[in-house]
Amino acid sequence: MMKAKKKMMCLALAALMAASLPGCGKAISKPKKGDSVAPSLNTAPLTSEQKLLETGVCKPVSSTEPSRFGFETHLNVNGIDVDGFYRQNEIHFTGKNYAQVKGVLTFRGDNYRSSGSYGVANMTSYKLAKAWNIDTGSLKKTVKKGEWTGSGWTGQPLLVQWDDATRKAMNLYDSKKNKSGLVEVIYATMDGNIYFLDLDDGSATRPKISLGFPIKGTGSLYPNGIPLYAVGAGDDMGKKAARTFLVSLVTGEVLYEYGAEDPFSIRTDNGNFCAFDSSPLFDAETDTIIQPGENGILYTMKLNTKWDGTTLTIDPAEIVKWNYKTNRTGNDTYWLGMESSACAYDHYFYICDNSGDLMCIDINTMELVWSQDIVDDSNASPVLEVDPATGTAYIYVSTSLHWTANKRKTGDIPIFKINAATGEIMWKREYSCKTVDGVSGGVQATACLGENNLSGLVYFNIARTGGKKHGKFVAIDKKTGGEVWSVDMKYYSWSSPVAVYNSNGDGYIILCDSDGNMHLLDGATGKVKDTINLGKNIEATPAVFNNTVVVGTRGKKIYGVTLK
Repeated sequence: MMKAKKKMMCLALAALMAASLPGCGKAISKPKKGDSVAPSLNTAPLTSEQKLLETGVCKPVSSTEPSRFGFETHLNVNGIDVDGFYRQNEIHFTGKNYAQVKGVLTFRGDNYRSSGSYGVANMTSYKLAKAWNIDTGSLKKTVKKGEWTGSGWTGQPLLVQWDDATRKAMNLYDSKKNKSGLVEVIYATMDGNIYFLDLDDGSATRPKISLGFPIKGTGSLYPNGIPLYAVGAGDDMGKKAARTFLVSLVTGEVLYEYGAEDPFSIRTDNGNFCAFDSSPLFDAETDTIIQPGENGILYTMKLNTKWDGTTLTIDPAEIVKWNYKTNRTGNDTYWLGMESSACAYDHYFYICDNSGDLMCIDINTMELVWSQDIVDDSNASPVLEVDPATGTAYIYVSTSLHWTANKRKTGDIPIFKINAATGEIMWKREYSCKTVDGVSGGVQATACLGENNLSGLVYFNIARTGGKKHGKFVAIDKKTGGEVWSVDMKYYSWSSPVAVYNSNGDGYIILCDSDGNMHLLDGATGKVKDTINLGKNIEATPAVFNNTVVVGTRGKKIYGVTLK
């Protein structure tokens, strides 16, 4: 998670002698027999149909035909059930050039879900330093026991540097309206509020917005700089069903809501449960929002956004809903619903679900192209990468340990590399884990793709392996699926790792854990450069702008941390 490969292995072996990660047992371990199952590889040469960029077409092979899994899909357009659909204004995502303004505007930054950082992090001492913090709160559930506190999974902040005209048109405090180069932190948390902060010092940039629902997931900003924000609720509040909110950042008003108690949902367990942890994607070219729901519905709608530099309005139309069921989906196990965020390439949309499916959907026809059995409930988002040497697109994904756990609550979780054109498995490896009801083991965190000097590696964060409270952070060779190095963690983690790079292209990893620790690691060797403690469990995923990391904790704090 290489002409360079030999060099990498040498670095990993040399790092065996490095100092131990504070509180984390052995810092770096060479793969040992029994640590994990060696990867099974698909070594067949790629056909032209498997090279997504060469053909522009995805299609299944016999093993990924949706009919093999008993898929039954349905469509609804503007409230009417239909047999077919073709989008008049076609969607085509161009590469991973998602954000057209500076910042991190959605979960993991782009439509490939490939990065949570923006800019360059030039460090001299390779230390982490607390720069600022602010208090958040909690939200008492009105029917079920318990409360939501602070920031949870996936809980990534958004970071955006507005252009001058837009900044001055929004409801910012005067001092912030007039601050040239302001980078704003937009952070929805589980106390039901959206916080707006100055990246420099954590001071409020405008009044917070109270939605009254816990926000576990990550919101999204319109990628071309229009001040429109979307975020979904992670749970209901008594008789008030979870839904997604579209919010004007000009006035702070909720412009539109969707998804609550949707009759198109065929999920029947747990009182037709629905939630919207998935971070939506906007296609600015067609003015369309796309979002999967845990109610088993994939939503798309044309927003008819109007923004004249002063006034922002939307008028959603062409509301398209897609739902599905399979031979495996049920009320007691393998629930319907999509909890992770989807990645997109051109007009193909890739999403995992609670029922152990990875699906490829043509977003222009809303047809299911292929499906792959990934065995268990996936909360991690699929991550897409195009191999620059072959022009082939691949997906990296893993699962929680849920349905496949044995009576002792143990089992193996798979990590996959999958061909994005056909759904075929290129390699698969497994790790033994434990799980706890409601607090899963396995992989909750989304993979981190290495770039620059880390381009041969993909990183996975595995919870409850090596012990119920422990975890493992692994760097895997993208081509072979072999483990290059690993870090044994005393405290497991659900937080997705984030890579940052200096001006030379040298990469470092930000990794947070369930004891409130933030670690800075050398991405090439796994050597720990520094660790600081932020007090409480960090389930949330950090985002980074240049040398500043922002993340919230379950301890009702949001921190700004400087990379020194």
